Amino acid sequence: MADIDVATVVRIALLGLGVAFLVANLRLVAQLLRFLRLRSTARLTWPGSKPPQYGLLLALGVVLAGLVFFKLVVRQQPLGSAFGEGMVCLYYAYLLPMSLRIGRGLYEDGIWTESGFVPYSAIGGLSWREEPQQITLVIIYRLRSLVRRLVVPHEHYAEVRRVLRDRIAAHDIHFTLKTLDVGADERDRV
Repeated sequence: MADIDVATVVRIALLGLGVAFLVANLRLVAQLLRFLRLRSTARLTWPGSKPPQYGLLLALGVVLAGLVFFKLVVRQQPLGSAFGEGMVCLYYAYLLPMSLRIGRGLYEDGIWTESGFVPYSAIGGLSWREEPQQITLVIIYRLRSLVRRLVVPHEHYAEVRRVLRDRIAAHDIHFTLKTLDVGADERDRV
């Protein structure tokens, strides 16, 4: 077995980290572009909540920006040597703060959840989790076993329920859970 030096292991690890963050960055860019297209159709939105330790994440982005600068400008290493650090820096220093500007809530064609946009036509079920500190709308996809959540501020709770009832009445949201159909109006499920 050939000996692998520590520098090679670190290089491979940073490359893998860079590829993983490249995928995450592309996902956030796609969400930001979709938001730019949809923001004029917003009906009831609010800003996204900051993740725990948000300040620490921003500081990490700034430190990595300094490291990328040091590698590329001071040490004059090739561009590829800072790929991993650059992708992580881009995520934490720029794209994550930009993604918090995406308005969570209700749009003309769907709901923007904590993790992305769900068109009304893809919703197969809705449920509420009401806790003293937060209210969460749980969105169940129609064709996939996937669940998304949307934290609803207390001051918007009644309005969100009203808009969802209107969307159900207009058949924009149609529940397909036939086994749970007991003849009641499906608007009551919201």
